[in-house]
Amino acid sequence: MKYILIVATSLLFCCTAGAAPPNVVIILADDMGYSDVGCYGGDIETPNLDALARGGLRFTQFYNTARCWPTRGALLTGYYAQQIHRDALPGLGGGGNGVRQAWAKLLPELLKPAGYRSYHSGKWHVDGPVLAGGFLKSLCVRNDGNYFTGKGNYLDDEPLAPAADESGYYTTIATADHAVKCLKDHAAHCSDKPFFSYVAFIAPHFPLHALPEDIAKYRDKYLAGWEATRAARYARQKEMHLVETELSEVERNVGPPYHFPDAMEKLGPGEVNLPLPWSDLTDEQRRFQATKMAIHAAMVDRMDREIGRIVEQLKAMGAYENTLIFFASDNGASAEIMVRHGGHDPTAAPGSAATYLCLGPGFSNASNTPFRRHKTWVHEGGISTPLIVHWPQGIAARGELRHTPGHVIDIVPTVLELAGVARPAQCDGDPVPPAPGRSLVPALANDVEIPRESLWWLHEGNRAVRVGNWKLVAAKDDPWELYDLRTDRAEQHNLADKMPDKAKELAQIWQTQADQFSELAKQTIDGQAPDGTKAKAKAKKAKQP
Repeated sequence: MKYILIVATSLLFCCTAGAAPPNVVIILADDMGYSDVGCYGGDIETPNLDALARGGLRFTQFYNTARCWPTRGALLTGYYAQQIHRDALPGLGGGGNGVRQAWAKLLPELLKPAGYRSYHSGKWHVDGPVLAGGFLKSLCVRNDGNYFTGKGNYLDDEPLAPAADESGYYTTIATADHAVKCLKDHAAHCSDKPFFSYVAFIAPHFPLHALPEDIAKYRDKYLAGWEATRAARYARQKEMHLVETELSEVERNVGPPYHFPDAMEKLGPGEVNLPLPWSDLTDEQRRFQATKMAIHAAMVDRMDREIGRIVEQLKAMGAYENTLIFFASDNGASAEIMVRHGGHDPTAAPGSAATYLCLGPGFSNASNTPFRRHKTWVHEGGISTPLIVHWPQGIAARGELRHTPGHVIDIVPTVLELAGVARPAQCDGDPVPPAPGRSLVPALANDVEIPRESLWWLHEGNRAVRVGNWKLVAAKDDPWELYDLRTDRAEQHNLADKMPDKAKELAQIWQTQADQFSELAKQTIDGQAPDGTKAKAKAKKAKQP
C-alpha cells in the first residue's frame, strides 16, 4: 500500500512538475447541511457543484468545527481555533472576539513568497481587518441580517455606500459579482501571477431570504415533510456509496441550542421548536415549515448558480484547468430559531426582507442526513461537511470518492504543499508552534488515510475526539458516548458501557490535547512564546470589520 501511495502521488506531480503552481479558489457555504447539494444526495438543484464533483473528488468524511468563526479561523490558518484564541477553552477566553497570535498567519500571507495575489469576497468573521490578513481586495459582508441590501458592508476595509436603487440587490449575487470582478482584474493586469480567491457566501444562513422566483421553484417540494425528505436523501446517499451507516433516529426532544421564547410568539402558530412527527403538525404548521425549507433550498440553488458564474470566469480567462477549487460548509445545518435585526413581519411574503425565518430542527435534521444533531453540537450532524475538490490539471481522478477523514485544518498544508511554500519556522524571532493540519495531497491521488494521531473538537462544552475509526463525543454536561464510525457514523449504538477501556483511552487523548492547547493559549495570552521566552510581538487587538 505504501508503494502504491508513493507511485500515485508521484503520478500526481508528474503532470504538474515544472508547471506553474495552481491557482486556488476556496468556496465556503454557511449553515449548509451534509446532504443539501445534489452530489451528496440532496434534492436541491446544484448542477454546477455536481459538475465539479463529476470532474474531481468528493470527500465523504470531512469535518468543520461546528460553528462559523472557529471554522474560518481554522480554515485560513491550519490551526485548531482553540490554539489561536478563536474558540474558548475551559477557564480561558477565546471565541468570536478572540485575537490570533502574531504567528497565526492567514493563508494569503503564507502564499505571498510564491507570488500569489489574494482576494476575498463575502463573510469574514476572522479577527482583524481583511487586508491586514494578506488579501489585496475584499468585499466584506457585515450585514448578515438582510440579503437585499449592501448597507453595512465594507469594500477594502472601508464602509461601502450602497446604491441609491437596490431593487435588484441580493447578497449572494453581489458576493459572486465581486469575486468575478477580482478575477477579471487579475486576468487583465496580473495574469503571470497565481491567485487565491476566498469566496465565503453567507447563504443559506438565516434569515431565510431568497429571490421570489427561486422560492417559487421549491414552494411545494417539501410538503411531504422532514421524515420523507430524510428518507429520500438517505436512499440516494446509499446509492452513491457516500455512507455505509444506518439513518439516525430523529431526536424528538432536541430543539434549538439557544432558547428565545419571544421568537415563537413573533413567528406565530406555524412555528414549532421540536422535530415532531410530521403527521402531528397542523396544516398551518406543515405549510409554514415546508415554506421555510423551500426558501433554504432556493438559497442553496442560487449559491450554486453564482458558483457557476465564477467557474465560467475561470474558463474565460484560461485559468480553469490549473485552478484548485475547494467547496465546503462551515458547520452543519442549524436548528436555531430566533428573530433579530429588523424583526419579523408575519404579513410579509416569506423570504422577503421584512421576514426573519430560521430553518429550525425539523428540516435541519433533513439537511444533515444521515447524521445526528445540528450546528453547535459536535456529533456528526454538526461537524460533517461536503468537500468537493476539483483541479483538472493536477487530479487525474474524475468523479471518485475519498473516504479519507479530513478537517478544515488540512486545507492550508494542502495548498502550501502544492504551491511549493513552507510555513515559516519563526515569527519575530520566536518559534512558531507546530500546526496540527495534514496535507491531503496523497488523498488527491488515491483513496488513502492520512496518518494523524487524532481529530479533536470543543465548542461551548460540546466535545469530541476521533482516533482512527473510533469517536468519543458528548454534548455539554452529558457523559461520553463511544461510537465505531466504520459501521455507525449515525452515532446510534453507544459502546461506552461495553468498552469502558476504549472510552477511557480516548477521553485521555481528548484531555491531553485540551491541556496542550490551554498551555499554548496561556503562554501567548501572557505574552510568552511557545518555548517560554518573552514574545517580541504580541497579538494586538484590531478593529474588526
